[in-house]
Amino acid sequence: MACWDRRLECRVHGLVLAGAHVTPARPWAAKLAIRAWAAGALLAAFPIGIVEASDPGSGHKSQYTLFNPTPDRLLRDLTTDRPDTTESPFTVDAGHVQVETNLFGYTRSRPDVDGTVTDSYDFLTTNVRIGLTNASEINVAFQPYGIVRTRPLDPLLATRSSGVGGVDIRAKFNLWGNDTFDRPGATAFALLPFVTLPTDRSNGISPDGVEGGLILPFAVKLSDKFGLGLNAGVHVVRNSDVPGHHAEYLTSAALSYEWTAELSSYYEVAARFNTDNPLGDVAVLATGFTYKLSKNLQLDSGIRFGATRAADRVNPFFGVSARY
Repeated sequence: MACWDRRLECRVHGLVLAGAHVTPARPWAAKLAIRAWAAGALLAAFPIGIVEASDPGSGHKSQYTLFNPTPDRLLRDLTTDRPDTTESPFTVDAGHVQVETNLFGYTRSRPDVDGTVTDSYDFLTTNVRIGLTNASEINVAFQPYGIVRTRPLDPLLATRSSGVGGVDIRAKFNLWGNDTFDRPGATAFALLPFVTLPTDRSNGISPDGVEGGLILPFAVKLSDKFGLGLNAGVHVVRNSDVPGHHAEYLTSAALSYEWTAELSSYYEVAARFNTDNPLGDVAVLATGFTYKLSKNLQLDSGIRFGATRAADRVNPFFGVSARY
């Protein structure tokens, strides 16, 4: 997921903006971002008819809903939004639940402008995805526990924060490709609006206020073995030292390769712009793998490396996903 926490690891992806310094917001950028998110939310209010009609492969499954689940024989291949940062455009089949959990993640930052290094520990961050129709789903992502340790140049000023992170409410609406992504050259596209809600504004883990945004996931099947995922998005982030919000812009690309029916790997670049970090914008390189134990169960692991001064130095993690 791409709703990145500026203090701890991205609750799903692990990308940290350690030591971020936020200057006064750019009002025009924040307004533009809010309007973009509102547009996504407006589309979300009327998704079923629009989405089902736009994908020619969805007609034979359009009758299935949350209360009339898709039969097991018609389920799509298990597709997850983890472990890479890049969101997939595919939704969970109607009436099914998919639980994607980051079992453990560790992040070491680079020194910020004051020389402070931050170590973050993420435990059991989970995204619960619920299929509403054949082309729409709702997600609830939450971080039950996290730890952040700061190590300034003066060891007497070191701090430790722990507690519950924020809660992300997300939706995904596949516009095409859910059931037609089976041949080289096929494409898929979706809308993914989200909002982040604080749980504890003083624990150093949860965000201080409400945030939100919109992500546009796109995928191309390059060949029988290679696939490419692309994301672009905007995230309206609360300022850390002045009132108000500002807009940050997200982009990522992930190239995947299917070694066997069970084992796949990915190679990714992701970036975040307009962070108002004095060290510059954030860019990371990542790689990892997924291994399917069964039709509905998958393990994964990966590692991210910071490519710019503002990015974290390293972020290893591993997790599991299950469909019910």
